[in-house]
Amino acid sequence: MPTDPNPHWLDRRKTRLGFERAADTYDANAVLQREIGERLTERLDLLLMQPQTVLDLGCGTGAISDHLLKRYKKARIIGVDLALNMVQKTRKRGGWFRKPQGVCADVASLPFQAQCAEMLVSNLMLQWCNDLPAVFREFAQVLKPGGVLLFSTFGPDTLKELRASWGKVDGFTHASRFPDMHDVGDALLQAGFRDPVMDMETITLTYADVRGLLRDLKGIGANNATYGRNHGLTGKARLQAFLQAYEYFRAEDGLYPATYEVVYGHAWAPKLLPATAPEKFIPIRNMP
Repeated sequence: MPTDPNPHWLDRRKTRLGFERAADTYDANAVLQREIGERLTERLDLLLMQPQTVLDLGCGTGAISDHLLKRYKKARIIGVDLALNMVQKTRKRGGWFRKPQGVCADVASLPFQAQCAEMLVSNLMLQWCNDLPAVFREFAQVLKPGGVLLFSTFGPDTLKELRASWGKVDGFTHASRFPDMHDVGDALLQAGFRDPVMDMETITLTYADVRGLLRDLKGIGANNATYGRNHGLTGKARLQAFLQAYEYFRAEDGLYPATYEVVYGHAWAPKLLPATAPEKFIPIRNMP
């Protein structure tokens, strides 16, 4: 890591600690994450596969792993997460005779043999990665030829209200810069993935007060891990200024919105052929 990193890059240690601490509160606060996970796994209906090994990358407390256990009854399901406490929650999923395996690891350096899995599933994890092309190259290494990557992640309009409100208070970074759908597609092609298909939708949550949004983010472990964050205490005056700035977004019904731009996609593992110059990604569908 450079000595003077991009202020929007994520501190891996800070990211991990946030999720370690939130393992016990995650499920109570992850309403949006569960909904997006359900929409993601519905897309498995379109993939006529019966994989032997599936990796759930960024498994969290194991909701996706649990679904995969039920869907692929003969497959080995392995949950992978940066936070050990999350992995331990995942290992408790399933029934008496069949549970997912759990591995604590960074997805940028997966501890698996090459071509060990037919399917990779990742729900809302990629936005926590600084170098998507490198992460996708790692994914390509563990997928067998003909294997598939299915994922969801957040796009750049995510939490735009929060970002704009903090922007009126100070010059620190308060949220990640989420990658554009086109950038995700280009990163897939750079890593050798084939035929990426992607689409996007916008989901808006509403809150009676802005502190409810902050509690939800803290409850799932989504703390501000950017290098450009304020490394000291926020302070009551600065927090109050942020809350006042957020008033600009309050709707006529008195509720406060939090926007999430959700990107879904899947792509197929590289063929065992010499790499060629990557083409430019063009989205097939862009949902309103």
